[in-house]
Amino acid sequence: MGVDAHALVEGVPLVLGGVEVDAARGLAGHSDGDVISHALIDAILGAAGMGDIGSLFPSGAAEWAGARSLDLLARAYAQVREAGFALENADCVLVGEEPRIAPLREEMRAKLAQAMGVEPERVNVRATTTDKLGFTGRGEGLAAVAVALLE
Repeated sequence: MGVDAHALVEGVPLVLGGVEVDAARGLAGHSDGDVISHALIDAILGAAGMGDIGSLFPSGAAEWAGARSLDLLARAYAQVREAGFALENADCVLVGEEPRIAPLREEMRAKLAQAMGVEPERVNVRATTTDKLGFTGRGEGLAAVAVALLE
């Protein structure tokens, strides 16, 4: 299981599941702030017993500044594969009032799957709201939760 959250800020693009979303604000982060990809990275690393995103890609390291999260996902999954594991399936949930991701869901699934070299059917992406409760409900940021099953 992986969890990630970032604040929404002006002046940066919003990237979710590897897709640039038309929005007034994007997610603050050392990389592109893609909470869906980050939660998925933590989920696959955790399922393999290989630490977390921070141990693999420290936020203070200059080499990861501005990195595409899909590239980080590809690198993390390559290490998981080298350790002898393969993805059976993954389920990713965006938590926030906006944006609505239904029109982008299939593109997100395809991009996340492509980064790992697996079939899109193995990766699910969905969203939920918090009925205006908490930082996601107030529109201060977005969060994501992901679970991955490895063989």
